[in-house]
Amino acid sequence: MDGKGLIVQASVKSAIYVAIGGNLTIAALPDLRSTLEAGVRALGAAGLFVAARSSWWQSPAWPPPVAGEIAQPDYLNAMVRIDTILSPRDLLARLHAIEQDFGRVRRGRWDARPLDLDLIDYAGQVSPGDATGEPVLPHPRATGRLFVLLPLQEIAPDWHDPASGRSIATLIEAADPIKINKLS
Repeated sequence: MDGKGLIVQASVKSAIYVAIGGNLTIAALPDLRSTLEAGVRALGAAGLFVAARSSWWQSPAWPPPVAGEIAQPDYLNAMVRIDTILSPRDLLARLHAIEQDFGRVRRGRWDARPLDLDLIDYAGQVSPGDATGEPVLPHPRATGRLFVLLPLQEIAPDWHDPASGRSIATLIEAADPIKINKLS
């Protein structure tokens, strides 16, 4: 409501892309796919309308282990398009809260995790981020990762990187090759 008692309707933002992935199961669910499907449902339960979802894609953990490190389990990844009235900062906070509900503890950038929710693109906005929690937009490492780009291409074949203007097809062609499989 505004100061005069009138209801003010917030505008819904669409064309917001969130990468969903993980490589650890949670105890209450039988497998990784079930864990991630529950993660998609958690987005809806948190008031985020899931307008589209890609297939699941399986790929090795990134980055590959170096000598002496133990290899992590493979990841499953997908992309969702959501609609929300939340600002980028509030959306990112909501995504992090959902990750915590699934047992994610942030220790290192590439640690194994049951659920990873990355804000890839917020309606084409470009932002350097800041210390107050405004996220970097678009996601700074998304354009070189096939496990982000291939699922994104499935639900947004005409998407262009808001920062560079490059098409998704061009980005896929230039991305580092990895072994990645689309699951049925």
